[in-house]
Amino acid sequence: MTIALEIKDLAKKYKDFEAVAGLSFDVREGEIFALVGPNGVGKSTTLKMIATLLTPTAGTAAVFGRDTVRDAHAVRELISYLPEEAGAYKNLTGRDYLDFMAMVFLKDKARAAAAVAEGERLSGLGARLEDKIKTYSKGMARKLLLARAVMIRPRLAILDEPTSGLDIVNGYEIRKTIKELAAGGMTFLISSHNMGEIEFLSDRIGVINKGRLLACDTAAALKAKFSTEDLEEVFIKLTQ
Repeated sequence: MTIALEIKDLAKKYKDFEAVAGLSFDVREGEIFALVGPNGVGKSTTLKMIATLLTPTAGTAAVFGRDTVRDAHAVRELISYLPEEAGAYKNLTGRDYLDFMAMVFLKDKARAAAAVAEGERLSGLGARLEDKIKTYSKGMARKLLLARAVMIRPRLAILDEPTSGLDIVNGYEIRKTIKELAAGGMTFLISSHNMGEIEFLSDRIGVINKGRLLACDTAAALKAKFSTEDLEEVFIKLTQ
């Protein structure tokens, strides 16, 4: 099986604070891999290093064999990154935003047009795409942002808290979209605090605390190991 992402002894240190302390794991092509842990333990820092936004202090990260430092440009051609606090240009309409972002990422007009059509479908916003983003609810804006992140068909989509703060309906629709895309071969690395979401989405789960990987397995295997039917209890036992 092809390895989409390979992390070896990845570390990030800020003066006297070590945000990530030697992580090692891999993500297989077509897999949905979840990285979970308490607040402030290095999840977002790890995602940013993989997305080439931060440079590791030590260790390596490789996306389909391309090193995120040495081959950063090539990695950016393979990935898409959606931060937890991502925003959009509020004075653009939803469709204008998709058009603009498609040209930024793809440049070729034919590929960009195809990506926009896919973004329109994935967003599920229909006629509301003609309205300015400043009129959107948080759920609508998040669906637009997810559509932007995946419409270019990245080989690896990196999503930080993809459904944070959303209601049940909007959260479900975003999870359904992620599942659909993974079934089509797209690889996902996600971070979330929602254990129900993690269990529904993920093929495997990596639990981290204080910048270190504590466990990595399927939800079923983790629950069996800790003799519980509750993934939240596994999380608490590992991190406290």
